[in-house]
Amino acid sequence: MISRIARLSLASLISVAIGIAPISVMAADPAPAPVSAATPAAAPVAAQDERSADKKAKKQARKEKKAEKKAKKKSKKKSKPADAAAQ
Repeated sequence: MISRIARLSLASLISVAIGIAPISVMAADPAPAPVSAATPAAAPVAAQDERSADKKAKKQARKEKKAEKKAKKKSKKKSKPADAAAQ
């Protein structure tokens, strides 16, 4: 009896998932732009992509500088106890 219920519930769950899958795909896809409006809209998108790439590069550079600064600070801390032990 339990196996029949399990099979039935599994089958219904799979069929519901199959039925909902195309709806979720349609919801995730953006509406296609008209062909005539596609070329003027491409320029702002390219500029926006360029700006975001610049922002990412700046952010990465900041992270690298911060990591270098932290490494220098850490090495100074490590060298201080070594100097104190040598004296």
